[in-house]
Amino acid sequence: MASTIFRSFQTHPFVFHPTTLLRRKNVILYCTMRSQQTQTATQVKVSNLNPNKKLENISKDYEAVIGIETHVQLSTQTKAFCSCPYNYGSQPNTSICPICMGLPGALPILNFKVIESAVKVGLALNCKLAMNSKFDRKQYFYADLPKGYQISQFDVPIATGGYIDLDIPVEFGGGHRKFGITRVHMEEDAGKLMHSDDGSYSQESTFRFVDLNRAGVPLLEIVSEPDMRNGIEAAEYAAEIQRVVRYLGVSNGNMQEGSLRCDVNVSIRPIGQLQFGTKVEIKNLNAFSAVSRAIDYEISRQVLLHSQGQDKEIVQETRLWDEGAQKTVTMRKKEGLSDYRYFPEPDLPGVFLTQDYVDGIHNSLPELPEMKRRRYEKMGLSMQDILFLANDMNVAEFFDTTIKKGADAKLAANWIMSDIAAYMKNEELSINEVKLSPQELAELIAFIKDGTISGKIGKQILFELLAKGGTVKGLIEEKDLVQIVDPAEIEKMVEKVLSENPKQLDQYRGGKTKLQGYFAGQIMKLSKGKANPGLLNKILLEKLNAKS
Repeated sequence: MASTIFRSFQTHPFVFHPTTLLRRKNVILYCTMRSQQTQTATQVKVSNLNPNKKLENISKDYEAVIGIETHVQLSTQTKAFCSCPYNYGSQPNTSICPICMGLPGALPILNFKVIESAVKVGLALNCKLAMNSKFDRKQYFYADLPKGYQISQFDVPIATGGYIDLDIPVEFGGGHRKFGITRVHMEEDAGKLMHSDDGSYSQESTFRFVDLNRAGVPLLEIVSEPDMRNGIEAAEYAAEIQRVVRYLGVSNGNMQEGSLRCDVNVSIRPIGQLQFGTKVEIKNLNAFSAVSRAIDYEISRQVLLHSQGQDKEIVQETRLWDEGAQKTVTMRKKEGLSDYRYFPEPDLPGVFLTQDYVDGIHNSLPELPEMKRRRYEKMGLSMQDILFLANDMNVAEFFDTTIKKGADAKLAANWIMSDIAAYMKNEELSINEVKLSPQELAELIAFIKDGTISGKIGKQILFELLAKGGTVKGLIEEKDLVQIVDPAEIEKMVEKVLSENPKQLDQYRGGKTKLQGYFAGQIMKLSKGKANPGLLNKILLEKLNAKS
């Protein structure tokens, strides 16, 4: 019977019609619900929140307190408590089973890769691991939660009391920051509501469908301490979490796919006050820039309410970030812990870690972003270089391999950050998709450094290597690109260009010294770009300044 229902669900998603009855019809389960507003939002008229001098002056009297809850979707082959795979973008309800659907009698079986990922993240975030932890049921009722509860962790999370280090980009003020991590716990994801009238999905549609493909997908929730004070710090914190989980290989961290989701808690308090203000949670943040803008807006909204004597209108609630309107709007009143009625999950055993297991995972951890940044700092690279290279694990690996082949670190960083990065952006490619290898970049830098080819020719070779591959030596020989370093040969070219441009030569000697660049360009053109620039300019100046 269960398998029959399962097969039906694969082709017929749940549909929500204007009724609240659960029905069974032709062995297809569907439930229906009337859309209604369960909360009436308190409308507060807040005048223009655009930044202005008056608001900036008021803001100086207040301090923002910000914490973030980050949900990281784990890249396991199967879901947290069943053998169903999860593939982003697959057709609705094509990756579900009785366990995902919460059918009576279906029992969860823990995916041990979830524990491994949680331990990795806990260690990477400098947390204390709970050697004995457990799962709990978090009770709440929503259309995309088929069981009526979520399997999560409550009072004994797998990791607590950690911290994360990061560097703020120079353009945002720079500096090093350390933010506390309250806890890391394991849980499962819910399904996803979809809206449709005629098969096309939109938020304005009448009918509600539920896709359970995502139900049961493993998540790690990372809860920060309320250590951030502005939108930039919060956005950089979230970006660092993304880097960490990508370096660890536990998640792709793609915000556009929902693999990394941030809920931020914002409150304000007068400067010097120790007690926290009323916190407001903001959801629907699917980009780091949105995290920063939403927080800055919410700070301004709360500051303005305080300044107008309406601070009691700031209530503990969940708000959404409206990207189009660039403001937060009320979604619902915030539930308290008692509303969730947590109790230990009776269908799953406790999670018991051994020290050998933890040590094995600890020894397998890769070099993390913070370690990499400090290593690059010791190489003498600028913070701008460091942040660019360490931001992407694959770019960092490409850079590291290049310098292992003998390339100068600064020169390698310059090539990667300028011409290679520009090519990748224009062609919409990753560093792993270009044809250039670290070995060839190192050779290219060496040939330019020893004078075999000029920097200009080096760029020509680089773009061919990026697009078509090959070797530096092969291209130099094939196209006869070896730099001309014979002074006598360059001198002949200089004399030829000067003799063909007597008018410009007289003008130069008459005081128009900027014409030196014109002559140099003509000589370089004559040499097909192969003349050594330093030697060329030295001989050219001697000839230009000669008395005869």
